[in-house]
Amino acid sequence: MRLPSLIAVFLFLSITTATVVAQEGPGAKPLTAMPDVLTVPPEAQPSDHFDVEAATNAYLAEIPPTARARSDAYFEGGYWLILWDFLAGAIIYWALLRFGWSARMRDFAERLTRFQAPQTFLYWTLFMLLTFLLGFPLTYYEGFVREHKYGLATQTFGPWMGDQMKMLLIGIVFGGFAVVILVAIVRRLPRTWHIWGAIASTVLLIIIVMISPVFLFPLFNKFKPLDDPRITQPILSMARANGIAVDKVYVVDASQQSTRMSANVSGLGKTMRITLNDNLLKRATLGEIEEAMGHEMGHYVLNHVYEDMLFAFIVIVAGFGLLRWSLNWFVARWGTSWGLRDATDIAALPLVFLLGSVFFFVLTPILNTQTRTAELEADMYGLNASRQPDGSAQSAIHLGEYRKMSPGPVEEWIFYDHPSGRERIYNAMRWKAENLALFKKPAGQ
Repeated sequence: MRLPSLIAVFLFLSITTATVVAQEGPGAKPLTAMPDVLTVPPEAQPSDHFDVEAATNAYLAEIPPTARARSDAYFEGGYWLILWDFLAGAIIYWALLRFGWSARMRDFAERLTRFQAPQTFLYWTLFMLLTFLLGFPLTYYEGFVREHKYGLATQTFGPWMGDQMKMLLIGIVFGGFAVVILVAIVRRLPRTWHIWGAIASTVLLIIIVMISPVFLFPLFNKFKPLDDPRITQPILSMARANGIAVDKVYVVDASQQSTRMSANVSGLGKTMRITLNDNLLKRATLGEIEEAMGHEMGHYVLNHVYEDMLFAFIVIVAGFGLLRWSLNWFVARWGTSWGLRDATDIAALPLVFLLGSVFFFVLTPILNTQTRTAELEADMYGLNASRQPDGSAQSAIHLGEYRKMSPGPVEEWIFYDHPSGRERIYNAMRWKAENLALFKKPAGQ
């Protein structure tokens, strides 16, 4: 039985992405210490002596110290969780190899059927079930206990667990489908599997991105067109003014899971859509909503989805090149004691995931920088499209419920996949300073 190292890297990406979607896509309960209704502070009002730094500090001063301390603690705790998630996964993958569990799962699959494709799918199913069970304590703490502790979750255990089971089923079905396809590539192209596998993995990733808004996201939440003209008319007008051919704005019932306010652009080609969650709709001002939609339109117009696909392809190719070399070395050194037949044995899957997790752990600052750069571009596009700098500043404060507002430069480079709250407010006030004529009332009014 053969399994390309590249399969696991692709599946690792897919599962990680799906987990983020399931846990962050829905909403949570707002932190009571954070101001829900925000006004423009005097220092941020348009005037001949408008000062960007003073306006930024005035907005930041609206956050109560207790709320800032709470959000800082939550976000900084996430730094450690990156490490604990990596170490927990590494230990699980190592245990599957060291104690021979992976080899036994391979042997069990081979006893059930003599056909290689079903063997591959059976092994993958066992692998998913076992890693889910072994990793569940940390998943439960991170995704349920901790979110409730900080007031960011609204789900009780039953619905939350239901989402986890949906995630597991999606991982088994789609992951198993990818494994079978990629194993076939390895068998036919044993010397160049890392090249063709990377291409196939990228194609599969594109397919997932395309179908997710239509088939996967609705498994967790309800999406429907927003029918409030007070909100939709300014948004659709802004879309038309920026050459975006959309006639609907979608809203998702994120509040059933979380209090997080968000909007997103998802899909690819004809499945691409712009969506805001109901927490944003309920809690934000119209200026915040328009700015958020302008930001998402920026992702659309600036082709960030396509750029992300290209970046993912580069990362996958580089990862598989390194993986092919490292996998051969580890199997030659310890493969016999782990019960592995060769580097393409399906029982080597935990080793592939282990090496892949090391690769992506080391790449954390680079991956975050790429995303953060695109988010900054979308921020600036959103400001120019919506002309709502105060909406942008107010939105940054609301997002500060679970994001540290003022990190250090190294801290931001390593851990932030979005610009910091302080940077977003500063950029909005700088934009306002350069466009004061738009906000000044004519003389005599």
